[in-house]
Amino acid sequence: MGRGKLRIYLGAAPGVGKTYAMLSEAHRRSERGTDCVVAFVEHHKRPRTEVMLHGLEELARRELEYRGTTFTEMDVAAVIARRPQVALVDELAHTNIPGSRNAKRWQDVEELLAAGIDVVSTVNIQHLESLGDVVESITGVRQQETVPDEVVRRADQIELVDMSPQALRRRMAHGNIYQPDKVDAALSNYFRPGNLTALRELALLWVADRVDEYLNEYRSEHQVSKIWGSRERIVVGLTGGPEGRTLIRRAARLAEKGAGGEVLAVYIARSDGLTSASPKELALQRTLVEDLGGTFHHVVGDDIPAALLDFARGVNATQIVLGSSRRKSWQYVFGPGVGTTVARESGPDLDVHIVTHDEVAKGRGLPVARGARLGRSRIIWGWLLGVGGPAVLTLLLTHVDANLGLANNMLLFLSCTVAAALIGGLLPALASATVGSALLNWFFTEPYRTWIIADARNIVAIAVFFAVAVSVASVVDLAARRTHQAARLRAESEILSFLAGNVLRGETSLEELLERVRETFGMESAAMLERESDVDPWTCAGRVGTGGPVARPEDADVDMPVGDHMALAMTGRVLPAEDRRVLAAFAAQAAVVLDRRRLREEAGQAKELAEGNRIRTALLAAVSHDLRTPLAGIKAAVSSLRSEDVAWSEEDQAELLEGIEEGADRLDHLVGNLLDMSRLQTGTVTPLFREIDLDEVVPMALGGVPEDSVELDIPETLPMVAVDPGLLERSVANLVENAVKYSPDGRTVLVAASAMADRVEVRVVDRGPGVPDEAKERIFAPFQRYGDAPRGAGVGLGLAVARGFAEAMGGTLNAEDTPGGGLTMVLTLRAAGPGAGEVPGAREPLHTGEPEGSGELLHAVRPERQATC
Repeated sequence: MGRGKLRIYLGAAPGVGKTYAMLSEAHRRSERGTDCVVAFVEHHKRPRTEVMLHGLEELARRELEYRGTTFTEMDVAAVIARRPQVALVDELAHTNIPGSRNAKRWQDVEELLAAGIDVVSTVNIQHLESLGDVVESITGVRQQETVPDEVVRRADQIELVDMSPQALRRRMAHGNIYQPDKVDAALSNYFRPGNLTALRELALLWVADRVDEYLNEYRSEHQVSKIWGSRERIVVGLTGGPEGRTLIRRAARLAEKGAGGEVLAVYIARSDGLTSASPKELALQRTLVEDLGGTFHHVVGDDIPAALLDFARGVNATQIVLGSSRRKSWQYVFGPGVGTTVARESGPDLDVHIVTHDEVAKGRGLPVARGARLGRSRIIWGWLLGVGGPAVLTLLLTHVDANLGLANNMLLFLSCTVAAALIGGLLPALASATVGSALLNWFFTEPYRTWIIADARNIVAIAVFFAVAVSVASVVDLAARRTHQAARLRAESEILSFLAGNVLRGETSLEELLERVRETFGMESAAMLERESDVDPWTCAGRVGTGGPVARPEDADVDMPVGDHMALAMTGRVLPAEDRRVLAAFAAQAAVVLDRRRLREEAGQAKELAEGNRIRTALLAAVSHDLRTPLAGIKAAVSSLRSEDVAWSEEDQAELLEGIEEGADRLDHLVGNLLDMSRLQTGTVTPLFREIDLDEVVPMALGGVPEDSVELDIPETLPMVAVDPGLLERSVANLVENAVKYSPDGRTVLVAASAMADRVEVRVVDRGPGVPDEAKERIFAPFQRYGDAPRGAGVGLGLAVARGFAEAMGGTLNAEDTPGGGLTMVLTLRAAGPGAGEVPGAREPLHTGEPEGSGELLHAVRPERQATC
């Protein structure tokens, strides 16, 4: 049984018609005979969407009870048992009701796909996990319901459902999205033109990147080497010189002229020592290109023009930007230069721009070093010069009437040997020395044209010539090899320095580092594999590139172990042994990046545990502090009723019983809230956010203080707040009780509320002694009482409990000075509007500014994202 296929309708904003498009697709498939069922689709009471459900088979939903209310969720087991060809599942990012089969709906979809069922689903761009911060900065709303990007990227098809902001606002005004009483608030909040335009741009860019991935996969699978100019990609060739910044800015201007233009700066370090790049200058250029929205790449290649063209064709570039040569005129005798070669070999599919700059013709040094990897052509030329050079020199000396003498002839033959060593290495130089010695003996020592040497001094001269020629050839070859080694080590050090700087600054993710490895060595793919022990199977921690997956290091063309249970595996070609030193450094850095990512995750978990411990402390404080007063009242009333010393009248007995009942109700209310908070910390329940008016909750929090000790000032025009009423009541009650306790006799405590932007502030103002600035944070710690409070004034847990509850609701609690003396507690809450919480699992937004399907479940467990090799 194969895995099902996933098709996603991606919406730029709520209300653009994702569900309508999904249902239209279902009708088309049903007409073609496809077995298509509605596993879960929410029409949000939109008439046109509701009509589209007619004629489609709808599976029964599973009913779940949560906090006394019944909700419905998709019945995954029923869908798998029904086994349709295609299942429609709306709102991929939805959080399921506690008690469901999975925490998230996208996990339900994964089960259906694993069962071989094709799924068609919908999701809005603001629910992608990687865009959470961006969406929050645009709309002011932090999306609590998200779906990992990898889940959406793995979809077989992604279709963007787009609509202009003006058209979407017209749909809203006509009542096609929300009920009429919610339209005005929605248009003035979440559905502002600026918000919709920014969300639309995010969606278009995200889908464009996905299209690039599909295109690269297709080109790789079909081995397409020809450049397709689907979008402008501009490669900037850098030498490490100061002219690089000019080239980068010019490329950025070229990219701005085309839609979706992209700049890729590449520095190619070769091992022949002809270039001298400043690491500091390269770091500046890297920062510049990233600030301009481009990417920086570091590649090793012996043939710079070929490596640059290979890189450009590999990234499907359309243009190459190079600087005019810095060489002086006489230096062109060593070759036409990189720019000329690239322009000649680029072909018709690549445009090459040669940009002038201030460093033109200022010189760049002599090309004196040679590489150890000479190549076939240089070896051939070395042998031709080593063998043919002495023969040609002999022909010239024997046909030119110039008696130079044996010593001068030997120097000329020695120059041929040195030239052969410089071009072809040691072996052609030895051949040149041997051939030169023989020719000197045959043509230039008496008797001529015989192997006999009449003068013994000539024998010594030829022997010395051969020894000197061999020695010079050895020294020249050794110097060339040492120069190559030094140049290669310098290139390696540049790469490792650049790599280490990125990793230490925390700017490189595991995937980016693997991509850097793949580019540096010109491989098809790179993957980081790991396992728990020697007997456990290998798992993939991260992978980049094309080609098939690598299950084990042994299956790769190159593997570099890191410790006992981790390895870097690459496919594409077999690397020489000298490259494995740099590869080992890359592998070690990859292990560091992976460990750092896990430490960051563990730090996040530790932070959550610390937050849980803090709130548990607040719960214990509430138990010891807030239960004492009602218990004492109940005990006193019961003791009085049982007393035989006093004859209580019926009115007195009724009053005592009323006190018992009030205390019991207060205890029941408080214990219920504490149990809910306990379940919150154990992950079995979440705070139930509701939209309420402050005047519904704040008066209920004043039951524990004298009636004439508090003055309320809550305007009727205040917006509603999104809070848990129980937690809010306990927070305000603790603040008021604390304020009354420290207020002078005869002075009332003021409880006032006001609205500020998307927040509502509740201020509890007293005229007590106040608190110095240095102690304002300390008073919120458990068991802290400022000043000389009497022993019976409590144990100093009220403010800690109040702050814990406030933060659990997404608010804040801070202390300020009261003008004229005293202390003011400022409780800040979220106003009901875009992004305010809703009842978990609710299908209809509780307020007009919230997109559908974005109800929040605080502290929901986010599944780990695993890389796929």
